[in-house]
Amino acid sequence: MYRKHQTLGEFIIENQASFKYSSGELSSLINSIRLAAKVVNYEVNKAGLVDILGAAGDTNIQGEDQQKLDVYANEKFIQTMTNRNIVCGIASEEEDDFIAINSQDENNQNKYVVLIDPLDGSSNIDVNVSVGTIFSIYRRVTPIGTPVTLQDFLQPGHQQVAAGYVVYGTSTMLVYTTGDGVNGFTLNPAIGTFYLSHPNMQFPEDGRIYSVNEGNYIHFPQGVKNYIKYCQMEEGDRPYTSRYIGSLVSDFHRNMIKGGIYIYPKSSLNSNGKLRLLYECNPMAFLAEQANGKASNGFQRILDIHPTELHERVPFVCGSKNMVEKCEEFIQNAQ
Repeated sequence: MYRKHQTLGEFIIENQASFKYSSGELSSLINSIRLAAKVVNYEVNKAGLVDILGAAGDTNIQGEDQQKLDVYANEKFIQTMTNRNIVCGIASEEEDDFIAINSQDENNQNKYVVLIDPLDGSSNIDVNVSVGTIFSIYRRVTPIGTPVTLQDFLQPGHQQVAAGYVVYGTSTMLVYTTGDGVNGFTLNPAIGTFYLSHPNMQFPEDGRIYSVNEGNYIHFPQGVKNYIKYCQMEEGDRPYTSRYIGSLVSDFHRNMIKGGIYIYPKSSLNSNGKLRLLYECNPMAFLAEQANGKASNGFQRILDIHPTELHERVPFVCGSKNMVEKCEEFIQNAQ
């Protein structure tokens, strides 16, 4: 049920019954993400000011330079969820290992773990291009009241109970699913409230946008090269339009609204691809499938992959269903 001018808080309460576990815990968790997103949004929007812009001087577990806002966003999301005592564990793309929260406290009955990419696309911060936050929520698989283990985080994506992202752009939006469709909420900065602006978001089955870093074309597998050439051919409704921001959240968001495909394949530079399965691909794949789209590694459904490590990388093809299936066809035929 959708109402005009409905706030995110009202939406969560009114739709709680549609969530299969139907507890207030998940609602509180979404609310804590909403709160942290507002705090990070405030900082992102003053990113040109002293002490915010630029590199922090450290590298994360991926060997990538950490931006100051990366570190800030990571701290804020972890702090907000920890202080509210609503999760038993957090894994962040910016941290080497997962964080256990009050796991040995017998009074702690929390059931959920969160995996988060606190600031996706942060290499774009310095040039004022949209960045985002990606989150993924699972029910723990180890007994409640015991310390969380790696097993709680290494779950296939189809076990997600909720996932979403925040895009900090010309307007700030929080888009999420609990397995019952995808809804988008836009922040009114004047009063700090998210309002339902994009109910029941859906990928068009076909699209005319392809998003891939063509600068790496020479390093791509032959099947991906063939698909890109297909996109560029003058035939039928082609050539398609090339649009690549370099921020997964922004590229995904645009393609979901307008119809398109996002491709980050494996390459001779990155034999397993570059995107992280747990922090980026699984949540986006869950959103895509809930919005009538599709997500694949070229051969297998992303949500069926069983992860073996926290920072595992996979090739990623995601977007409008017919476009993804055509891309898979090219990739598989080139084997």
